[in-house]
Amino acid sequence: MDRIWLMLTDPNMQWIFLGCTLLGLSSGVIGCFSYLRKQSLMGDTLAHAALPGICIAFMLTGVKSIGLFLIGAGISGLIATFGIGYITRNSKLKQDAAMGIVLSGFFGLGIVLLTLIQHGSYGNQAGLDKFLFGQAASMIASDVITMTVVCVSLITVCTLLFKQFKIISFDPGFARGIGYPVAFLEQLLMLLIVVAVVAGIQAVGVVLVAALLITPAVSARYWTDRLGLMVVLSGIFGAVSGAAGTWISASVSNLPTGPVTVLAATLLFCISILFGPQRGLLAKRLVRQRVKQSYNRDSDMLLEGKVKKEAAL
Repeated sequence: MDRIWLMLTDPNMQWIFLGCTLLGLSSGVIGCFSYLRKQSLMGDTLAHAALPGICIAFMLTGVKSIGLFLIGAGISGLIATFGIGYITRNSKLKQDAAMGIVLSGFFGLGIVLLTLIQHGSYGNQAGLDKFLFGQAASMIASDVITMTVVCVSLITVCTLLFKQFKIISFDPGFARGIGYPVAFLEQLLMLLIVVAVVAGIQAVGVVLVAALLITPAVSARYWTDRLGLMVVLSGIFGAVSGAAGTWISASVSNLPTGPVTVLAATLLFCISILFGPQRGLLAKRLVRQRVKQSYNRDSDMLLEGKVKKEAAL
């Protein structure tokens, strides 16, 4: 309790706690649509694609500014989405193959640029590699304000366009038939994913930020078949993961907040896959036992009826 109280009263820990919680909340909400559209690899692709954008922003300005890095990462992520769309439209490759190509290509470029920076003549390049795995401890008030704006914006857009996103996630052909601008909505959804990924890079890093998009959504899927409730649960799971990751990393010295947050999300997934009432392993086992008991009971009654009939004859 002392550590919890210390975390809640420490101004620096308050910023980290609030930032990671908001990051988990917004990532969980927007990640549901990415998961349902079978684009689970999209968040991972955009996160890895952000690395060359960060490096180029530093090489052009020579300044380690979070705002400039986020702009560079956002532009790089948008180029990656257009690259995926171009490859998919102009080749016979499926989208997952295009994502894999773009992910590996952009990440390879990012590592090359990062190496050039570290061995170059730049004066203050130390710390850039922190974007690979995140550095939540470096969050300050302006970062949390940015995350708050991003979180509120993402949730507001998802709420206002929930019906449209729901239809294009399950049946884009029907959405096109009733007059929805499917191409625009798909690009808007992609842009929201880019924003969520870029906002989370500082806390979790380009390698792990995709986990906060997909893991809470998959966990929520085990608890309900209703999309609205799934989005809410996914947001809650993401927020709880962020809060738990901050608390655990604050309680144990030398533990990084980002990876611990991802581990907390993974623990929630393990609980969901075991105890989820809709698709959990325990629920399926109970259903099988009930079906087996019902079958055995019917078989016994049928056999008993045959025995009585033969005895009567």
